[in-house]
Amino acid sequence: MSPGNPADPRIEVCRDETGFGRIAAEWTALYGRCSAATPFQSHAWLHSWWLSYGRPGALRVVLVRDAGGALVAAAPLMRARGPLPVLTQLGGGITDFTDVLVDDGCPAAAPALAWGIARAARGAVVDLREVRPGAASERVLAHWRGPRRRLPDSLCLELPAVPMEGLLARIPSGKAQRVRAKLRKLDALGIDAHIVGGPEVPAALERLLKLHQLQWQGRGVTTEHTSERFAQHLTRAVRPMVERGDAMVTEFRLAGDVVAADLTLMSPRLAGGYLYGADPALRARKVDVATMLLRHGAGETSAGGRTTLSMLRGTEEYKRHWRPETVGNQRLMLTGRGTAPLLWLRAGAADARRWAALQVREGTRAGRLIGRLSGRTPGSGGG
Repeated sequence: MSPGNPADPRIEVCRDETGFGRIAAEWTALYGRCSAATPFQSHAWLHSWWLSYGRPGALRVVLVRDAGGALVAAAPLMRARGPLPVLTQLGGGITDFTDVLVDDGCPAAAPALAWGIARAARGAVVDLREVRPGAASERVLAHWRGPRRRLPDSLCLELPAVPMEGLLARIPSGKAQRVRAKLRKLDALGIDAHIVGGPEVPAALERLLKLHQLQWQGRGVTTEHTSERFAQHLTRAVRPMVERGDAMVTEFRLAGDVVAADLTLMSPRLAGGYLYGADPALRARKVDVATMLLRHGAGETSAGGRTTLSMLRGTEEYKRHWRPETVGNQRLMLTGRGTAPLLWLRAGAADARRWAALQVREGTRAGRLIGRLSGRTPGSGGG
């Protein structure tokens, strides 16, 4: 690419939230032309996240335009906190998949975006977290000319997007029969699912967050989910996403009362249950909330023609009952040749943290095994 040629893509870097807000329509059109995109790459999600979590002066959104001025690639980046100069992606810890956007029909978009990111990141390491396999970021990685590292990141569990009967076929017949009994109980109770329309979304999200806190009360709720900035982010982001078909809010009602609520994020290929809340009274009635949510989510996801029902990050045991596929997110680190030592330093620190976390997990597993063999559980005392 020769920057002086008017036929070449044009690179811009957006550094202010007002300008980022103004390109919503263009961003949304590009999002629709990037088949690898997940709901977390929608403009509504990212711009709202920045308004809640961004820091003045840190925004670095790299934009690539073709000769006609159309947006053909974008990387939502920011300067990270810390002693080393680092560019990372918008979304933070509340975002399960991060990525760039690349127009599938523009072969020049990915190499131009790689060049634009390199220019924006002079003197810094680009650290892309939670990159799903097959993401558009891999196309940027393929065109990167400087040092780079690919590290493992969080594990996710995924199911095929099929109706509930298809999911039941994945598990042993005895377990499937028990699930069917739970579903019959749900039907007998008369719990009905109501998909919330756009104008109803803010009030429904308020109820969802209250139910989420109630459900986890005394059991270690994620602190961020109780924060005002998180509530404001969801309220801003989710209504336009619902109106575009990028999200679905469902309320589950019993005798007219909302007893559970769920937020599912959706793209043309993938849907993922992001957050839910349930009245603890359902546990007292032995209602299997996870099964109720899964049946509804599987039905809606498969009906929409999607291929993947993601359980997002985390490998909790209740998710494994359905024999999902384990899919590992990636962490991509990129830099220029002059700043290679910064990359090796950051990658080495990440390797050390991952090794330490593995030792803790393995130690916990060993403790549980010893406890089972000795007839005790770790921490239970006994002589």
